[in-house]
Amino acid sequence: QVQLVESGGGLVQPGGSLRLSCAASGSIFSINIMGWYRQAPGKQRELVASIPKVGSTNYGDSAKDRFTISSDKAKNTVHLQMTNLKPEDTAVYYCNAWIVPVGEGLNEYEYWGQGSQVTVSS
Repeated sequence: QVQLVESGGGLVQPGGSLRLSCAASGSIFSINIMGWYRQAPGKQRELVASIPKVGSTNYGDSAKDRFTISSDKAKNTVHLQMTNLKPEDTAVYYCNAWIVPVGEGLNEYEYWGQGSQVTVSS
């Protein structure tokens, strides 16, 4: 059983910073990509940033120049450093990963974390 566990959400004032972390655990053969999505009330879920096993990181328009995604492949973790946060960044942030479980050959499956609330407010 593969699961993603997030940590690091909370309340922050405008202009502040937060760091989200996500750890993948279970019977993992390989992780092809990890990333973060967010969903604000009444809006569709959108990509924040992603980092593949091989290749370049990818950022959604809302994250460029303010957020940085990084990963620790040895620990199967991904982090999202968010700076200069704005009220419009308020959302539930979801960790996402495409993972090949042990015993599944090369078949990858999509997994989601439980969601972390980030609220930017004075």
